[in-house]
Amino acid sequence: MVTLSSGTVLMLCPSGMPSGLPEVIGFLNGASIQGIFHIKTLIGTLVSCVLAVASGLFCGPEGPMIHMGSILASGLSQFKSDTFGVQFPFFTRFRNCADRRNFITAGAGAGIASVFRAPMGGLLFTFEEVASYWDIKLAWQTLFCCLMAAFTTDLLSSSFHGFVYRGHFGFFKAEESILFGVKYLLDMNILVFIPTIILGIVGGLLGALFVSMNLRINKFRTEFFNLIKYKFVQKVCKLTEAVLTLIITITATVYVPYFFPCTLLSSHESENRSLCNDISTEASHLLSKTEYFNSYNCPPGTSWIGSSGVKYSNHTYNQAAALLFGNGQDGIVYLFRRGTPEEFGYAALFTTLVIYYLFSCWTAGTAMACGLVIPMLYTGALYGRIIGLIMVSMFGVQTDKYGAWIDPGLFAIIGAASYFCGVSRLTISLTAIMVELTNDVQSLLPIMVAVMVARMTGDLFNRSLYSSLLKQKCIPFLEPEPRVAYQNKPLNLELFTVKDVMERQVKVLHLREKVSSLAALLLETKHGGFPVVYHMEPFHEEVFIGSITRLELCRILENEMLFEIQNDDSCKQHSQMSYNEMSAKLINSTKMNLLLNEYRTDNRYKDYYVNLKPHINQSAMTVHANFSLQRTYIIFRTLGLRHLTVVDLRNRVLGIITRKDLMPFCLEEKLLQSENLESDNGRR
Repeated sequence: MVTLSSGTVLMLCPSGMPSGLPEVIGFLNGASIQGIFHIKTLIGTLVSCVLAVASGLFCGPEGPMIHMGSILASGLSQFKSDTFGVQFPFFTRFRNCADRRNFITAGAGAGIASVFRAPMGGLLFTFEEVASYWDIKLAWQTLFCCLMAAFTTDLLSSSFHGFVYRGHFGFFKAEESILFGVKYLLDMNILVFIPTIILGIVGGLLGALFVSMNLRINKFRTEFFNLIKYKFVQKVCKLTEAVLTLIITITATVYVPYFFPCTLLSSHESENRSLCNDISTEASHLLSKTEYFNSYNCPPGTSWIGSSGVKYSNHTYNQAAALLFGNGQDGIVYLFRRGTPEEFGYAALFTTLVIYYLFSCWTAGTAMACGLVIPMLYTGALYGRIIGLIMVSMFGVQTDKYGAWIDPGLFAIIGAASYFCGVSRLTISLTAIMVELTNDVQSLLPIMVAVMVARMTGDLFNRSLYSSLLKQKCIPFLEPEPRVAYQNKPLNLELFTVKDVMERQVKVLHLREKVSSLAALLLETKHGGFPVVYHMEPFHEEVFIGSITRLELCRILENEMLFEIQNDDSCKQHSQMSYNEMSAKLINSTKMNLLLNEYRTDNRYKDYYVNLKPHINQSAMTVHANFSLQRTYIIFRTLGLRHLTVVDLRNRVLGIITRKDLMPFCLEEKLLQSENLESDNGRR
């Protein structure tokens, strides 16, 4: 399974490894990333994710599900396929950048909602982490999409177990809809916030360490594979690494429990029957599920009903095998369970914690489509349960309602939230997801405190995993607020203007351009867009009228019907392309370069001209050269622009701003060279 999972990714969707989520975040931020929404990427990600999760690796389906939801949203909103070269005459009104971006945002939320059965969590996740642009219209669209995703998942789960039909179609069981639901709520005490803060600090520290280790492993992995010259050998080595990861993981999970003794279930049950009458029946019901632990090397036992009607058994189980041998989802259920303070001991919990922490860090980044949420929840639940055991060791098993909060299951939930936040730095959406996952509304305040403390602690050391991966993958991501420093002090960008950072050497086009000139321009530059200027009257200065993208120029040059023989200003009706034709897929780059070289060198095209007026964007954004740099950054990011033209008071083109110019390292370099820096220091 791992061989097929890794091979599928390496052949069909290299952009999909390991999860595709950073690429989706970068695209919605305005970066151009090729191949992440192709149908072959969808197929490869689906196959790879299913096989990777089923193989027993420490991973989950969350990141790939978000990616697949975005791919489906991108394709269904456009109702066309560049891979197959087909276009359907539906939803043509959505074939624009803004609507496509909104659909992709909603699709990402649907991926979270379907995995966790958490529609509100999916909405808040897209708001907090995925989307760079947000408004109320997008909010209710995303909410509706998340609602339908969760409803569809619950509807299918109500009657299907895998591919087996079980009947009761449309009957939603709580245990099916709530993945890690707890059976009873606990009364809280203000003292619960003391261990909660400790868990938050531990979660922030371990999360920051995880991010740092994962980045170093990915860097070493990249440098090692780049030493291999041949692409085929490089792919074979990546596949071999994935298989080796599985072999070591399975070896550890199978053989490590061998060193742990079997534990008698009845001893735990007799101790916990002393719980108060309100929860004793429920606790006995929960404890009876321990019989379904994997027996591993423990002998089978029997069960019987005593004269008092209480269920007794002499079943034994291996604590480490129960945590390591099964899948992560079952392990989280065991750890979240209430009323089982001594079901797992320190040795089993600590050993599993070390194994899960290290192996999940190694697995994240291998050549497979896999997510990290299940390992994050599991790791956090493990050390949360350890803190809970320490509390039980200090104060004993509490049987009254005022001390019922001293329960390892409660601290496992808080620990899972803290570690999840320590890695991802999510706050609002994480709180909603944890409540929807567990149905434990009573633990809302401790979860919020742990999440806030973990976020503050983790931010002291590094950034979130997704932000760090964006930087490591060299995806030009613009943060909500620019971070530019001089001598370890943040600079106030309101004191700088656009002209301090703009690119002054601008390639401009006129309304009429020679075909040979356009071909030479496209061959000699890699710019994504060009300002278009014209003379309002003869002998007047050239002023800005609009812009045109590289894609549109290539589409025009592909169609010789748009060429004109002479450069005149006649009032005849010019040929022009429709929007669908302009947005269609280009021929491959090799053929396009051959065509452009032919236009540039062949004498037949030296007198051909193109009229750009019907094709330019006359609503293109511009800013004045003395406009605030801080506000320019906000405009560029929130509108998802690729380029922004800078003009003077006469509307003449002075420069251009691209995404590269607003990256922190470029801003620091250019602002340090500007004369305004001295005046800025003088004002201070």
